[in-house]
Amino acid sequence: MFERRGALGLITLNRPKALNALTHAMCVSMKTQLDTWAQDDAIRVVAIRGEGERAFCAGGDIRALYESGRAGTPYALDFYRDEYILNAAIKHYTKPYIALIRGIVMGGGVGVSVHGSHRVVDETAVFAMPETGIGLFPDVGGSHFLPRCPGRFGLYIALTGARLKAADMLYAGLATQHVPAAETPRLIDRLADGESPDDAIRDVSALGEAPLAAHREMINRIFAAASVEVILSALDGNGDQWSVDTARTIGAKSPTATKMAVRQVQEGSKLSFDDCMRMEFRMVNRVIAGHDFYEGVRATIIDKDQNPRWNPATLADVSDADIDAYFAPLGEKELVL
Repeated sequence: MFERRGALGLITLNRPKALNALTHAMCVSMKTQLDTWAQDDAIRVVAIRGEGERAFCAGGDIRALYESGRAGTPYALDFYRDEYILNAAIKHYTKPYIALIRGIVMGGGVGVSVHGSHRVVDETAVFAMPETGIGLFPDVGGSHFLPRCPGRFGLYIALTGARLKAADMLYAGLATQHVPAAETPRLIDRLADGESPDDAIRDVSALGEAPLAAHREMINRIFAAASVEVILSALDGNGDQWSVDTARTIGAKSPTATKMAVRQVQEGSKLSFDDCMRMEFRMVNRVIAGHDFYEGVRATIIDKDQNPRWNPATLADVSDADIDAYFAPLGEKELVL
């Protein structure tokens, strides 16, 4: 839903029963509206929120993408193409773009929030990039923002799909401000009245210490390694409960996806945002044509048996050449921004 409220252009993701999951039509309409508001001098700022109490946006509509890929229809790649174009439009937007994050923000929801100038979380916010658990990789610009998190948090997030609450989101640089949920309607009114975002957003620091802080030294040391295998070996060598749990979490993910994630974070640290999006589009084309995405979605969403049968089944069976193929140019099918 798109509304004009004085100086504010307000976007509301309006699929609360689906946790405001993105569809192709939503991505296309948002890009069109952002372009219109960019040219409208009466609109000084854009804000985006999710309808309902549970989620800002839980990601893309994975079931629709699964069904499209299985049927060989163009929907899946059309979705990813236009989603990535939207992500780039938000990153380069010429006016303040404020994400008002309540509840769950994952996957595609991160893509329509984290690239904005202001990412405002309330006390209910929960962030994750859980893609490696469904045979995918942390996309929607993860190649760019993850390696630019403090220390090695980005690779830790990419490999584990760790769920971060509001204090950790601020600590990791994924959020910029905290405004309590009760004050969000007043914030929207102040933006509509023409106040600048920095004046309107009151940063409240009553969230307590970020749990990530306790593990920062270990994350920085272990996740500085150049491969999943070395990271798992270091975790196994520690023997403490956090390391055991982290190793078990990574070990349950798609071996191919975790190796892709390491490569994408390494490459993304050296690339511009737009080049990261082009790289991710190359990768997702190969994922849609492969095996693990469908098996991961089957195990977590379709059959819900939580027992994916990855192919290849082990890290040792995934060669460097296998991973190279995901990053190869697409020729005429490259993403155009």
